[in-house]
Amino acid sequence: MDKATASIARIETNKNDLGNIRVISGPAPAAAGDGEVVLRLDRFALTTNNITYAALGDAPGLTYWQFFPTDHEGWGHMPVWGFADIVSSGVEGIEVGERFYGYFPIAEMLRMHPIRVSPRGFYDGAEHRQGLVSAYNQYQRCSTDAAYVADREALQVILRPLFITSFVLDDYLRDNDFFGAEQIVVSSASAKTAFGAAFCMKANGAPHRIGLTSAANRDFVTGLGFYGSTAVYEEIEQLDASVPTIYVDFAGKDTLRQRMHARFGGKLVHDCLVGATRTSTFDATTARDGGPTFFFAPNQIRKRNADWGAAEMTRRFNEMQIAFFTHLATSGAGALVVEDHRGAEAAAQVIRTLTAGSSDPRSGHVVSMG
Repeated sequence: MDKATASIARIETNKNDLGNIRVISGPAPAAAGDGEVVLRLDRFALTTNNITYAALGDAPGLTYWQFFPTDHEGWGHMPVWGFADIVSSGVEGIEVGERFYGYFPIAEMLRMHPIRVSPRGFYDGAEHRQGLVSAYNQYQRCSTDAAYVADREALQVILRPLFITSFVLDDYLRDNDFFGAEQIVVSSASAKTAFGAAFCMKANGAPHRIGLTSAANRDFVTGLGFYGSTAVYEEIEQLDASVPTIYVDFAGKDTLRQRMHARFGGKLVHDCLVGATRTSTFDATTARDGGPTFFFAPNQIRKRNADWGAAEMTRRFNEMQIAFFTHLATSGAGALVVEDHRGAEAAAQVIRTLTAGSSDPRSGHVVSMG
């Protein structure tokens, strides 16, 4: 750490070809100066959520590529959620050895400028991040995190960033009285964010939920027990189109959207885009009323922080999150199998697999950078 010439690895992603990944070596950061900390990224998860960040990173109103800019035109740092340890600190109240959970680039080490330091954690005060969504700038101390359990760290790092979207997506739909719908069709139903949302919907008494998936994943989706029924993509034209329906889209495929609109017509009361795994611009002609509504979780989080207060929002989220994690850890349903990987090259290969859409939905990829 005290040798500025020590080498560290980081990953850059081609913004226009997400499967094009390169590992770059460079000098490690020097010791932290006043008002700075240096962190070592220890463990992080890779899921289709990270591919969504990259696929939509430059879409209007979204800023995922801007959190950790590179000096290379057309290349970006795909952000991930993970755990990092303080290896050098020039900030009062942040000690060497403390562990934090938050939003990071895929890089062995990085420098931050903490502000608003509290027992809960800190925000990164880097100038270029101040106009970005604050939810992604917050770093939580593991020692004060009520939901942190050391021996479930892999589960947390895989599912927590996904489950916050699951939780607030369910809340958003309930907050809008499900737009008058009597059924909810969820594409890519095997995706972790999708079945996390289905878990919340079931727990909170949502209308009938149809998990839309591939033939290969049908048994897995059915076995979860979170959906009221399961259908494969080839069966879209057989779905009941006589009742008001919400389409919750985790696939981001224009062809699926066209088929859903053709099938349901005016009965499709809300078209909600949550995820995507490609960099194409969504064609407004494929959806009625000018296109799908993109669900941006931080907007609903801000609304509920205002409605309930941040402490109550956190309490409700933690309560549902703990219930979800406990169910997965004890149900024996096999909904999650942790796959451990080590090093930047291994991380790059996982990203290629996720981009290609060939990852087993049961797999939860955790990467250790050391």
